[in-house]
Amino acid sequence: MLAWTIYISFLGVLVLMLLPKGNASAARWVALLTAVAGFLIALAGIVAQLQKPLELRAQIETVTHIAWIPSLGIELHLAADGISLTLVLLTGIAAVVGILFSWNIEHRAKEFFAFYLALIGGVYGVFLSFDLFLLFVFYELAIIPKYFLIAIWGSTRKEYGAMKLALYSFVGSAMVLIGIVAAFVVAGSKTMSLLELAKYPFPEHFQYWAFPLVFVGFAILAGLWPFHTWAPTGHVAAPTAASMLLAGVVMKLGAYGCLRVAMTLFPLGLVAWRNEVALLAVIGIVYGAMVALVQKDFKFVIGYSSVSHMGFVLLGLVTLNEIGLSGAVLQMFSHGIIAGLLFAVVGRMVYDRTHTRELSALEGMNLAKAMPFAAMTFVVASVASMGLPGFSGFVAELQVLIGAWQAFPTFAVLAGVGILVGVAYTLRVLQKAFFGEPANPLTPSLSPSKGERVADRPGEGQHEREPISIPERIGAVILIATSLVIGLYPRLLLDLIVPSFSSPLFEGLRKGGLF
Repeated sequence: MLAWTIYISFLGVLVLMLLPKGNASAARWVALLTAVAGFLIALAGIVAQLQKPLELRAQIETVTHIAWIPSLGIELHLAADGISLTLVLLTGIAAVVGILFSWNIEHRAKEFFAFYLALIGGVYGVFLSFDLFLLFVFYELAIIPKYFLIAIWGSTRKEYGAMKLALYSFVGSAMVLIGIVAAFVVAGSKTMSLLELAKYPFPEHFQYWAFPLVFVGFAILAGLWPFHTWAPTGHVAAPTAASMLLAGVVMKLGAYGCLRVAMTLFPLGLVAWRNEVALLAVIGIVYGAMVALVQKDFKFVIGYSSVSHMGFVLLGLVTLNEIGLSGAVLQMFSHGIIAGLLFAVVGRMVYDRTHTRELSALEGMNLAKAMPFAAMTFVVASVASMGLPGFSGFVAELQVLIGAWQAFPTFAVLAGVGILVGVAYTLRVLQKAFFGEPANPLTPSLSPSKGERVADRPGEGQHEREPISIPERIGAVILIATSLVIGLYPRLLLDLIVPSFSSPLFEGLRKGGLF
């Protein structure tokens, strides 16, 4: 059943291609119905898994397993455990909400939503693939539509942002491919099955160079410092929905690959390099937060904050204890939801209506009164991003910090510094963008039809800004509610995630006493 999340996404692409030109409304509805179907399938998978006894949730459930290229041992092997299900659910939510925030797309809407669904299909494929070649194919399928979404529908320096993202991604992909092929050859394997290759005891000297090659190859897409520079540039250049997907799910592909492939295939390499990886992750946490603190562009602030938050994911992975690992996966989910909400407010609600992202310019617009719904949503998103109790980010970051304290006490303290700086840049941007005192008096006016207050500088002419639409309000509520539900009752996901580390895939790590 879960395989249909992939199939239905690409079926949606085919339907969109058959639509006549200029029918943007039909394109929107086809994309939305496709995304909702994918989300419902993912939700059904979660519910079915939660109904199983806890001891059975460690099993990896095969969804589809048929030969694809028999001569190379490549199979169409789709399967899922609790980690996959968590990220498939995240993808389903992000896909639906991203379309709601793209409801205003008119320019080549058919092509936009076709690329969008192709990207979603690729992401679903990565999270469900247990054949390394298949995983790599879906990994590439997710990156290519991303380039076109940014290059065609993006804004600031969109060609540069798209090309930078593509180049970084392809360099990382080349590193991953070399590592996968090397593992296949060294093992003398007749299959590309991840489960089978994970059983092979690769020589230590091989793992010493293969692990960093594959881990860093994936981690580039996760925003690992110092290979993170594509991320803020790409976030700023991308259209709102693409920014939401980029931070919400695409960066998770990198972290997922680190966990699923590099760490399970090369546990000895992981032991040799884990301190260096932890150091880079902590630098990313502090550096991303410090740079966000001094940004003048609203979207760059959120972009660098994503680099900082993804540092927690990577730090949690290399703690190699259950609480840190499960916290890292929970942080993937949490950051996907919260970052999506932040980019939705900045890109769609604010930038599309004010046509500026400069904090100094926004400071004079009194947006808290002009766009109260946007202001309220950003306040909630900021609170969630700061990791306050009640939201998903609190549980996730707390688990990572506890796990890091057990493994790297000094790094845990430095990561805590990153959290404090995160509070500072969040409050700064909140005050400047929404609650700043205008340098010049503004003239607020009220839209009688929609009840949205608007404000414009005197002398520039009075006009009403587009009110926050119903689809945008629904999308914001979905993301806030999701973060609250997981924050208030994290067992919903932890009962899926934690048992997954008892599966045969992680046997090499357990045998090595790594957790």
